[in-house]
Amino acid sequence: MVNYEEKILTLLADKYRKSKKDRGTNVIARRTKLTPSQLYKSYTKNDGDIAQIDSLNEAIRRCGEKGFVTYDREGFISEIRCIYLVDEKIDEIEHYLEETYGYEPKSVKQRYAQRLIDTYAGRSPAANRECEKLRQVLENHKTPSRLPQIEDLLKALVFIENNQETLYLREASSLIYGDSKYLEETMLGSVCRALRDFLGRPCGEAEVEDEILEEYHIIRERQRLCLKGDVTVQIQGKTLELGAFRNGFEFFAEELENIGQIQIRTPFFTTVENYTSWLRCSGADETFFYLGGYATRHQRALLKKIYSDNPDRIYRHFGDIDAGGLYIHEHLCRVTGIPFRLHKMSRSQLEDSRFQSCLHPLTEQDRIRLRSLQKQEAYRDLAGYLLEQNVKLEQEVVSYYGDAIAYRNMQD
Repeated sequence: MVNYEEKILTLLADKYRKSKKDRGTNVIARRTKLTPSQLYKSYTKNDGDIAQIDSLNEAIRRCGEKGFVTYDREGFISEIRCIYLVDEKIDEIEHYLEETYGYEPKSVKQRYAQRLIDTYAGRSPAANRECEKLRQVLENHKTPSRLPQIEDLLKALVFIENNQETLYLREASSLIYGDSKYLEETMLGSVCRALRDFLGRPCGEAEVEDEILEEYHIIRERQRLCLKGDVTVQIQGKTLELGAFRNGFEFFAEELENIGQIQIRTPFFTTVENYTSWLRCSGADETFFYLGGYATRHQRALLKKIYSDNPDRIYRHFGDIDAGGLYIHEHLCRVTGIPFRLHKMSRSQLEDSRFQSCLHPLTEQDRIRLRSLQKQEAYRDLAGYLLEQNVKLEQEVVSYYGDAIAYRNMQD
């Protein structure tokens, strides 16, 4: 059961602290209020849970007895129409929330923000800019929010902007946070956006957002480029036959500058989004390239080289059948200039009886991204079908069954 007392008082306190009343700049006196439906959305509906409604009504009554709120009833019935904060009790309410529920009052948040300013201001350019934003919030008598995340951002900015040593991303994360994955999994986007915003360098069409870190000597683990198929590579005057490697060939991106001509002998060249599927994929008429997500700088360079040397091949992309997979395809075509077709990413796979147990429902974020993709003719039909059927499908099961069929055919 929801703790409605905590929820009522927290929402009202936060709402008051964000208002002009708290800053003393209000011209019109408005009461700080909530409706019960904002606390329990089915409060006024016939199918509302009676236990939830009674619990909410009781919490409102207790808050009223403490002098923290007043409220209006709907006529003579027990239904409550609106809950009002007793403004002059705000400090007492925050103290009660702090003592009872661990709530952070405005004064605590302001001291926290000031400590961050004192600790990080002036230690690096982008960090100093973030501190100035915090300072303006305090000067305008506003309540800073998301302070733990801001502190994590400041830690990273100070370290990165002062770094002079070549580090891998996970090494940097360990040195900043004591956790090798925290920077990559939690903070990378906000850190890169803050650096780009300070430098006035928005992410270009042919870039991946975190490439900005290379300017601060921080790189991802050495990029491996993975090819599989009947391919001949000229490198430093020698000929390398990749087709001899049945399970594919991987080399570090630093070797790109030594590569001469690349000859693709198969009619099809297919990029593969996920590594498991790349390992599984096979076929005498196909060459496979592991992508791993949005094409990086080194991957883009190799793909452009391959296309330049082999313009008459058919280029395809095989990935997850979801919003992410379609965005990866769109980005791939845009940043390489190569007309990649969608491969095994259609209604046929979504309707295949073998894959039905692996279909997943869409999230709300999936729906937002798919509606955006519907505006592009190339994705309109597939995105519309995904939305209509409320499904998405990961590629690993598709590659598994496809390879299993090919293997059985070879045995027959």
